[in-house]
Amino acid sequence: MRRLGIGTLTVLALISASASARAGDYSGDTLVRVEGSVVVPDSGAHVYSGGTTLSGADAEISTETIPSLTITHFFTKNIAAELFCCFAKFSAEGKGAINGTNLGNFWAFPPVVTLQYHMDPIMGFKPYGGVGFQYIHYFNTNSGELGGNLHLSDSFGFALQGGVDYEIGNGWYLNADVKKIWLDTDANWRGTGITAKVDVDPLIVSAGVGYRFNLADLLSGRSSESVPLK
Repeated sequence: MRRLGIGTLTVLALISASASARAGDYSGDTLVRVEGSVVVPDSGAHVYSGGTTLSGADAEISTETIPSLTITHFFTKNIAAELFCCFAKFSAEGKGAINGTNLGNFWAFPPVVTLQYHMDPIMGFKPYGGVGFQYIHYFNTNSGELGGNLHLSDSFGFALQGGVDYEIGNGWYLNADVKKIWLDTDANWRGTGITAKVDVDPLIVSAGVGYRFNLADLLSGRSSESVPLK
């Protein structure tokens, strides 16, 4: 969370610097958002002991609310690429035959990259859709009641996205966004003989505020005429 806080402060500082350099620009090439996101895993698991399936055993990953950041670069007025980034801590609990068992907790770094199409504004509303992928790196794991040393393999999966920006003036937006990702991970409580194939499949619902500007203006540190994207 300390790293996320530093990242958030850095982005806010960049926005402030850009705003001081010139007013925001709805035809600018860069859009930065600071948001709150609810991550809802559609989780499930096949659990094994010594390679044998534990009949009826399942698992559930917790739903978490987290701060998040996005950076979007526009190649044209309609085509853009977005990076979504955050850090989050989750816990896992047994279900079915192992209901209520604390399966451990872990931190995740789960960036999402999407290629997007942004519609032209309609009364200030700019809907968009995207397709891409998510990569998740897991760290700082705790094994819970099973003991051993919990290890989670990094995950890579397909992502779909839909959202809308609403213009509120001077380059600022309000934003609402939904992402659906399909991915899984292999869990291994090393030293216990217990393993699991876990479906993560998160739904990420976000809302926040964004600021759009020309990156060249920020880097040059001086005002210049914007060149609308073709």
